[in-house]
Order: sequence, then C-alpha cells, then structure tokens
Amino acid sequence: MIKFDENYELLSGMYNDGYFPDFLVDKIKKLIEDVIAFLESGERDLKKIQEKFDHMTLAINDLQDEFEENESELETAARDSIGETVAYILEWFQIAIDTEDAIGKRDW
Repeated sequence: MIKFDENYELLSGMYNDGYFPDFLVDKIKKLIEDVIAFLESGERDLKKIQEKFDHMTLAINDLQDEFEENESELETAARDSIGETVAYILEWFQIAIDTEDAIGKRDW
C-alpha cells in the first residue's frame, strides 16, 4: 500500500491564481483527495481506477455553474492545474492510464 506524497501541493496553480475562489478549489481538491484515498487503499484494477477518475471529473463538471456565479470559470489555467495534479497522482501510484484519458469526461 502506497501513501501519497505529503509534500505535493494539490492544485497549486489554481490556489496561486486569485481568479479561482479558494472555497471552490477546495471542492475540487476534496474530489481529488477521494481518488487518492481510493488509490492508497491499494486498488490496481485499471477499470475501477478509471471509473473513480470519471466520477471525479463529472463532479468537477458539475461545479462549473458555481464557478461562473463567483465570476470565475474552469478554463485553461484550471485545466492545466487539474491535469498536472492528475498526472502527478498517476505517476506517483504508477498507474498506466494517460492523463487525458483519466480526465476524459471533462467539459472544461
């Protein structure tokens, strides 16, 4: 069982950009932390892992209106920050899923 890198700052790009309200970035972070906890449990079935990433991505999609209500949006900087975080997670846990596939259900 592998523990995630406690020194890695999830979504640092979004947290460091005042355009994104921290309380909304926190919601995305929580969704990502749920995936990390799933991976820390030792799950190695790629289908189940992809399903977990799909669930995360669809939940992030559902936050788009809330971002817009707070004069923000899930755009290029958000996509890059989320993608970098997911790529790091996949690499850390040595999961053979491409980042673009992992977040393939995104509409942002």
